[in-house]
Amino acid sequence: MGEIVGAFGVSHAPAMTARPEAAPPEQIAALRAGFAEARDRLAALHPDVVVLIAAEHWANFFLDNFPAFCVGTAERFEGPLEEWLRVDRVEIAGAPALARAIVEDAIDAGIEPAWSERLALDHGCMVPLHFLTPRMNVPVVPVIQNCLQPPMPRAHRCYAFGRAIGQTIERSHERAVIVASGGLSHWPGHAKHGTINIEWDSEVLELITHGRGEALSCYTDAQIDEGGTGAAEIRNWIAMLGAFGPSTAEVLAYQPVTQFATGCAVVQLHR
Repeated sequence: MGEIVGAFGVSHAPAMTARPEAAPPEQIAALRAGFAEARDRLAALHPDVVVLIAAEHWANFFLDNFPAFCVGTAERFEGPLEEWLRVDRVEIAGAPALARAIVEDAIDAGIEPAWSERLALDHGCMVPLHFLTPRMNVPVVPVIQNCLQPPMPRAHRCYAFGRAIGQTIERSHERAVIVASGGLSHWPGHAKHGTINIEWDSEVLELITHGRGEALSCYTDAQIDEGGTGAAEIRNWIAMLGAFGPSTAEVLAYQPVTQFATGCAVVQLHR
């Protein structure tokens, strides 16, 4: 039987790789130490696959066709799209059998995700992979959620989708790590760009740390929006919590980096 052997929630602020020199050295050092610890712990789990739950940034979808959920079912994926990201463009193996099973089982659970053989990976996928699996040698199932353009899937639907993903993995033969990419508070492309809601970040991290992460699945859109337009990406963490099941968490790093306009975090879930 398959098993989710680990789960990590991480921020994907593109400036972490594109212009780290812009931030205070002590904050960059703390973030890099957190990512390094997560990288080493992930490697020690010896996963067969990473299920990467990430956000869309107009890389694959636009207003003419914008699914709430989309699973990448291809044999291989390429990324990053952004040349300025200072992450080498690579091909990464997919896990199409597991990806298709996730789609099929989600449909059986009453959730109808889209699927794609041509997903392109942008910074939302590639920044986490750059830090967590730098050799790019672990197959990836990218799961894209709409955290960008209203109407977005409600928090409880993301949690239910995550639960379906977890059940699929348990029925597989894979040792999987779940990585949720995004957040925390930030306002990209908004008049409040550069604002970081440290209080909102602290509340989210406290819920997860103390085993109350499921409470995030009850957040309304208005509660999520308190963390900014980019806080919508907490939906990816909510799906991870649904997949992993009851858990506490350890915060390996949290830094409100003004120069990145983001509350940046690295978190590991524990059963």
